[in-house]
Amino acid sequence: MKFAEDHNEANYKITGYEAKGIMINERLFQQPLVISPTTLISDWKPNNIKLLTAEDLEPFYELKAEVILLGTGEKQQFPNNDVLKQLAKMQIGFEIMDTQAACRTFNIIMSEGRNVVAGIFLGNEE
Repeated sequence: MKFAEDHNEANYKITGYEAKGIMINERLFQQPLVISPTTLISDWKPNNIKLLTAEDLEPFYELKAEVILLGTGEKQQFPNNDVLKQLAKMQIGFEIMDTQAACRTFNIIMSEGRNVVAGIFLGNEE
């Protein structure tokens, strides 16, 4: 899916998504990553939402997220309870959704000038 062009001044924009990967600034990424308007972490450790740990949320703290999005792959899946508890402790709004929805939501929130940080997973591991 190709996204409409916007004129936001962010360094990193999600420009497309498909099951094989996510396009950021017209470059294809095929691995889990963390993205904010100003930062891209393309070597994020967990391979899927089921392997996500509370410690893996550190980039969200460091990037001073106002809103956290977790894109969990082709379908919505929830992380383990330790991760959910840690997200709640952060006292930052968060949403967990399929990756396509997370990509759209990231762009919308970013266009509002807010510091949204998204953790993106591709595909789903059953």
